[in-house]
Amino acid sequence: MNYWTPVQIKTPIAKSVLITGASSGIGLEAANFLAKNGANVHAAVRNIDKAKSVLDSKVLIHHLDLSDLNSVKNFVFGFGHEVDVLINNAGVMAIPLARTVQGFEMQIGTNHLGHFALTGQLLPRIKERVISVSSTAHRMGKINFDDFNWEKRYQRWLAYGQSKLANLLFTSELNHRLVESNSKIKAIAVHPGFAATNLQSQTQSNVWDGIMSASNKYMAQSSFEGSWSTLFAITEDIPGNSFVGPTGFGQTKGSPGLVSRSKRAKDMNVAKRLWDLSEELTQTTYKFS
Repeated sequence: MNYWTPVQIKTPIAKSVLITGASSGIGLEAANFLAKNGANVHAAVRNIDKAKSVLDSKVLIHHLDLSDLNSVKNFVFGFGHEVDVLINNAGVMAIPLARTVQGFEMQIGTNHLGHFALTGQLLPRIKERVISVSSTAHRMGKINFDDFNWEKRYQRWLAYGQSKLANLLFTSELNHRLVESNSKIKAIAVHPGFAATNLQSQTQSNVWDGIMSASNKYMAQSSFEGSWSTLFAITEDIPGNSFVGPTGFGQTKGSPGLVSRSKRAKDMNVAKRLWDLSEELTQTTYKFS
């Protein structure tokens, strides 16, 4: 495939899409692009007022807090729609130790467990694809089953890496189970490369925020370019369990395409164990038709 940009997408985009974390960064860019090009877009966000101020007027906005499993349950109960594509996009990165409402470490709780519960409860209403946004930071991650919730010694970047590795393992195991059940739904993972978003400025560390701000200014691609992997995964004919990211140097920027993942991200034994633990922690049982 030649250098890919969203210009190559056939419009109008006749799809219904639900995207989490759509009030900033790559989620905002993807939601607005899709809405302006014919898609029926639902945005699930924590701050509705903020979302209304930045999202295209055609986007339907819903409240969802992925750090609270009760909010996930209430959202699904009140969401009376089928969608072609679910995009698990929302996330937090390298923040100081914090806990979700149910007591999980905030990064694994929001980035993985919240989306695990959301996907499982919505699955009967998803028709085509589940897309989960991971990161190249998954390469520094390891699923620490002995201290999954970071009760002993918290390291913010390793916790972030664990959550992003979990996104990839979740995608692999979900796609495996979809195939086994003869479902037409595909599970796909993406990453944005190095994109200038406000995610990097929310570490609550003056040092890290300063480093990331300077990197965004001089090294990063735009947040819109960061959304291209997501747009590619929605519109291109690619296999289930694909990992889509920029194909330029170090997967930091460039045209999106199928990219490599770490050895740990390919471990299906760990993926199965993580799935079982996630079902237990979220009290979510997937039903495959």
